[in-house]
Amino acid sequence: MDKIVLAAASFDKEKYYMDEGFLELPESIRDEIKTICIVLADKLMCTFIIGFYTNGEVYFETIKSEEILDFDDIGAELEIKALKKEKAELIKALNLWYLVYKTANGEKIKEELLKK
Repeated sequence: MDKIVLAAASFDKEKYYMDEGFLELPESIRDEIKTICIVLADKLMCTFIIGFYTNGEVYFETIKSEEILDFDDIGAELEIKALKKEKAELIKALNLWYLVYKTANGEKIKEELLKK
């Protein structure tokens, strides 16, 4: 399944990136995503990525720098697990947003939601 990067932050390069295709997300959501990426990249000393699989599912990924020797894989997994629990509503909203606005079936999904 293909991956689409929504946003990423790099600890060692001190940079943040958000795909221009997602600038239509509400500003408050973009700000929250930015904060999550930057905080976790700094905390885990890695590049932290939030993205979508092509089916709309949100994914989180860490990429360790070759220069950082003490990257904690287990700690990173625990942080992502905690993030998924803490930000479950945001993740659910992002998933739904992606399905409605970025997939071919978006209009059908939108109509079904409006009927409810």
